[in-house]
Amino acid sequence: MLPEFKSIFELLRAFPTEQACIDHLERLQWDGTPVSPFDPYSKVYKCAGYKYKCKNTGKYFNIRTGTIFDNTKIPLQKWFLALYVYSSHKKGISSHQLANDIYVTQKSAWFLLHRLRYAFDHPNFKAALRNVVEVDECGIGGQTYYKHYDKKRKNEDDATISGKTSVIGMREREGNVK
Repeated sequence: MLPEFKSIFELLRAFPTEQACIDHLERLQWDGTPVSPFDPYSKVYKCAGYKYKCKNTGKYFNIRTGTIFDNTKIPLQKWFLALYVYSSHKKGISSHQLANDIYVTQKSAWFLLHRLRYAFDHPNFKAALRNVVEVDECGIGGQTYYKHYDKKRKNEDDATISGKTSVIGMREREGNVK
């Protein structure tokens, strides 16, 4: 089960070092026993620098291999912070704001956000909904009167009040429902 954090302070207390982040990912991904992403049945040797070696293929790997953290030099602690900040903002976050929040360059923040968006949208990262699901609706758009001529729908005149499009969002509720 993943820990639930109510603040950045709790997150930093749970993951104060890079090693704490690595240990957490190893428990989640491998349950304590490293498995090669290249050959799951191969014997794995532990090497220096948090690396492992697959005996059958001779390839080196680490806990980041095959994940959204792969091929980056950004510390896992900053990845965890970015994940927390990204998932806690209801309307999203800009790369400039994320860069300021976790103290990286804007270019790195842009890269982080693209990886996180990919992970949130990828089917392998989505779990089946098991709890109560919250649904909300909002209208996006405006009155027809204020629309440009090219944007008005056919047979829609300026007197039409609502030219809004309904958008529905849903998410799984955590914990017990009362």
